[in-house]
Amino acid sequence: MERVKAGSVLWLEGLREACCLHRVLILCLRSRSLLVRTGQCFLLNGFIFLGSIFVLNSVVIPALWWILPDQCSQLVSHKLCALGGILKFYSFLRLALIQLFYAFWFYPLYVFSIVLSTIWYNDIAKYGYAAMGRSKLTVDKVSSQNDTLTTQNAYQAKRPSGLGGVMIGIGEQVYSMLLLSVFFLEVYATGFIPYIGKVLNFLLLAWMYAYYCFEYKWNFNEVSLDRRLDYFESYWPFFAGFGSPCVLAIFFFSPLVSYGIMAILFPLFVLTATGSEAEQEISFEKYKWRAAGVERLPIFYVADNVSMWMLSLLPLDKRDQMQDRKAQ
Repeated sequence: MERVKAGSVLWLEGLREACCLHRVLILCLRSRSLLVRTGQCFLLNGFIFLGSIFVLNSVVIPALWWILPDQCSQLVSHKLCALGGILKFYSFLRLALIQLFYAFWFYPLYVFSIVLSTIWYNDIAKYGYAAMGRSKLTVDKVSSQNDTLTTQNAYQAKRPSGLGGVMIGIGEQVYSMLLLSVFFLEVYATGFIPYIGKVLNFLLLAWMYAYYCFEYKWNFNEVSLDRRLDYFESYWPFFAGFGSPCVLAIFFFSPLVSYGIMAILFPLFVLTATGSEAEQEISFEKYKWRAAGVERLPIFYVADNVSMWMLSLLPLDKRDQMQDRKAQ
């Protein structure tokens, strides 16, 4: 019961932090660039993308059903019913026109939105981070000030400056992309598990979105990948709570509508994570949570092992380089 209670407190703390959307307004008031970029994201994904879906379902499809009916009583001339297969032809024509609408508008708009939104999300996180007005260390403040300085010095000793440090950073980014891609496939696969699949899918999605939200902040703070994963897996109830509103907003809609809603809400949660200091407070009380039974949960265990197996398929010299960069 103590473990459940401690985990529930952390989960509620994460949920509370995710719902602190007033931080978005504060940051937007501090930065005009942030306000403009956030507005552009709303315009593209809300007004254009979701608006197109609304027009399709509310105007285009009903108009097609009126022009190309599926019952003889709705035809202007009942003589057309005497022609064999006219209703089947109308049905085929309706379906073909709708598919053309998807092929020449929705799918190109979907791809365009993904590419442009990805760029805008990084800008939004950057402007939000700058609007904070000061450096906000997160994982570096896990223990006392002296421990922090020792950890930072050790970290700087491990990572060389100059070209070597740049190459290690690139290696971390490549491995991070591979790890999260495998984790995404893991999330997708859990949806097909009978009975408990939906619950697992919801939980893994919550963790995935929470990680993405905080990853921008950790990138700006130059937190290494292994320390990110260790911190994330150590306080997994907090991040499960933080990611729950993200998933709840899209879990009961069709894929296209879910994407549109998530594309609008995601930058808001990124800014909420950027302005959050709760993870620092949790880190200061890590021994309290350990004593309460909150242990590290290997969320990325499967993704990490699959990623390392995929790296083992590379040529030996490239594989050693990637493994060295991950270790560093």
